[in-house]
Amino acid sequence: MKITDALNRPLRDVRMSVIDQCNLRCTYCMPAEVFGADFAFLPEKELLTFDEMTRLASIFASLGVQKVRITGGEPLLRKELPNLIARLFRIEGIDDVALTTNGILLGKYANGLKRAGIQRVNVSLDSLSDEVYGKMNGRGLPVRRVLQSIEAAASVGLQIKINMVVQKGVNDREVVPMSDYCFRQGYTLRFIEYMDVGSTNGWSQEQVVPSRIIRDAIHAKRPLEAVVPSYKGEVAKRYRYSGTNKEIGFISSVTEAFCSTCNRARVSADGKLFTCLFASKGTDLRTLLRSNLTDEEIKSFIIGNWNKRKDRYSEQRIELRDQKSIGKIEMSYIGG
Repeated sequence: MKITDALNRPLRDVRMSVIDQCNLRCTYCMPAEVFGADFAFLPEKELLTFDEMTRLASIFASLGVQKVRITGGEPLLRKELPNLIARLFRIEGIDDVALTTNGILLGKYANGLKRAGIQRVNVSLDSLSDEVYGKMNGRGLPVRRVLQSIEAAASVGLQIKINMVVQKGVNDREVVPMSDYCFRQGYTLRFIEYMDVGSTNGWSQEQVVPSRIIRDAIHAKRPLEAVVPSYKGEVAKRYRYSGTNKEIGFISSVTEAFCSTCNRARVSADGKLFTCLFASKGTDLRTLLRSNLTDEEIKSFIIGNWNKRKDRYSEQRIELRDQKSIGKIEMSYIGG
């Protein structure tokens, strides 16, 4: 069964957050001045259990979802995570389970993730400079911690994709060095425009580096050629370095909104369903899962929620810019 929203967009992908905590304090996601030592994260009893996540993923699969991405917070802080991943892979209809991580713990868990069935991981890495990376991660941690983890993951056969959020005046000078590094190592690279997710990161349009500028800078050094999208709704515009099979991509939510083909739903660690990354509130699924409702009843609830979906924030950003109190959910809670 496949379902569509009010704008005829199908539900294909689900991002499931497994924890709202993180071991970094990246300035564009979880700034330390907001998420300090006394910040109240979700208590364990409010997190969805692995049984509940597996049940929910199975319901989503019956609605046409083929891909589940595990997010956080930092998902590798969730105990026994490979066990959940292995269970997700056994769900009929789910043909892709992936993981997004900041990479700090990736080396430690790479073998377990591989045994669970994970084929590739997305690693958030915004600079190769210790000074820049230390400032951006909010903990002063050196970049070698992540690079060593990436190498360990690659050594067990995991495919590596690097996600780099680019901010003008912060790490925009790191664009070409990161491209060179990933080209040499054979890692796929995704540049992400700095987005106004949540309301605590002090986002400003002036700090956005348009993807076209990044693309031109890289093309000037190594010519690029466009790659045909793998499927409708693919978020990144993909390119190949001419004469190679090495790819690079650009996620341009600010300058080239792709709301019209968005097919993603998100589930927070405490079981709230969000139909947009920039949503202000979610719909409670945890209460349904912990009630006496059947899978069919929960499925009907999700269908009704998705059928009403009209979200297209990125396309409306300019006209909404002056609104002071939109109250968007933080990325660390909803999963990026």
